[in-house]
Amino acid sequence: MEYAEGVPCWADAMLPDVEGGKRFYGELFGWTFDEGAGPEYGHYAQAYREDQAVAALAPKADGRMPTVWTVYLATPDAAALGERIRAAGGSMIMEAMPVGPFGTMGLAADPEGAVFGLWQAGTHEGFGVQRQPGSYCWTEVYARDKDLVDPFYEGVLGYGGLDLGTEATEGTEGTEGTEGTEGTEGTEATEATDFRIWSPAGAEPGPDTAIGGRALLSGSVPAEMPAHFLVYFQVADTDATVATAIRLGGRVQTPPYDTPYGRIAVLTDDQGATFAVLEG
Repeated sequence: MEYAEGVPCWADAMLPDVEGGKRFYGELFGWTFDEGAGPEYGHYAQAYREDQAVAALAPKADGRMPTVWTVYLATPDAAALGERIRAAGGSMIMEAMPVGPFGTMGLAADPEGAVFGLWQAGTHEGFGVQRQPGSYCWTEVYARDKDLVDPFYEGVLGYGGLDLGTEATEGTEGTEGTEGTEGTEGTEATEATDFRIWSPAGAEPGPDTAIGGRALLSGSVPAEMPAHFLVYFQVADTDATVATAIRLGGRVQTPPYDTPYGRIAVLTDDQGATFAVLEG
């Protein structure tokens, strides 16, 4: 599958313990894994759902690196996109570099520091399946200054934006934790009156063409919480998935709640990587 520039095409998690990650996500999403790439490719372990590539897990090369899910945006020229990112006020954490025959990757940050990946496809085009149970379905960037962030993405990637107005995106502020969960404490809470969706360049902006969105971190979120992306995976039953995650040692950041697009929860795995699930 060929992805237009700026469209999410891959996701991976950097973990302290990849074998532990295989156990967690294997049971949570029904993923299977290959034997992993060699040291020249960072022992990258690709995940599959019904023989279709859905994501990957990689060991952290340095313990100081964050334990995190990263979404990758497609581009026909990762080096050129990196230059545009810098010119627009972003930065390149990792310059575009070839990954054997598989493609070219880079890591970038927007002007507020939210990190995302770049992927220029070679033999590895990206997701083999998405928007089906056990696979990627959506991403959002959580920002503080929309007047800084929106022009960045819309200028660099050509996104068409549409404000949806009042939007319950990541639950309410200060939700009390329940047994087996953590209180959200506003961690993923957003300003409920400002949510913007993005569609690829050339597409009519709207829910039918949207490939991601921008939410605002609310004023109650501690200043040390950085701007960040949140990766969503589709599931058949959000509540059952949450129960499984807790049993496997994960934590609940935002308990399940209903939205016009499906039932959502925000989870953290047993090693500290945060992600969301959406029932569909």
